[in-house]
Amino acid sequence: MRLVVIGLVAGVFSAVFGVGGGIVAVPLLILVAHVPERIATGTSLGAIGITALAGVIVFGLRGEVEVGYAVLLGLPAAAGALFGTWLQQRIATTTLTYAFAMLLTALGLWLLIA
Repeated sequence: MRLVVIGLVAGVFSAVFGVGGGIVAVPLLILVAHVPERIATGTSLGAIGITALAGVIVFGLRGEVEVGYAVLLGLPAAAGALFGTWLQQRIATTTLTYAFAMLLTALGLWLLIA
């Protein structure tokens, strides 16, 4: 049941703010569902594909998807995901946890200041 709630929360955040997978689902999977960090990351990436497809269908039906921009963002992002996965497997879990926490903190502060 926890995974269903986490998925629902991540889906709502994804649709409202354009985020969800990494920003919402990974911390919730780790803290609420007690999923190990590396598995939470991989699981979140799998769920992102499903979430993104649902979102792009709805936004696309409303004419709110710029396909050219999506491709220009998506192809390099796919390459980055391949490299990031390789890199993530070579970094200690504790280091990943601290780096992710610092990223979330920095993004939050940036949004508040900007």
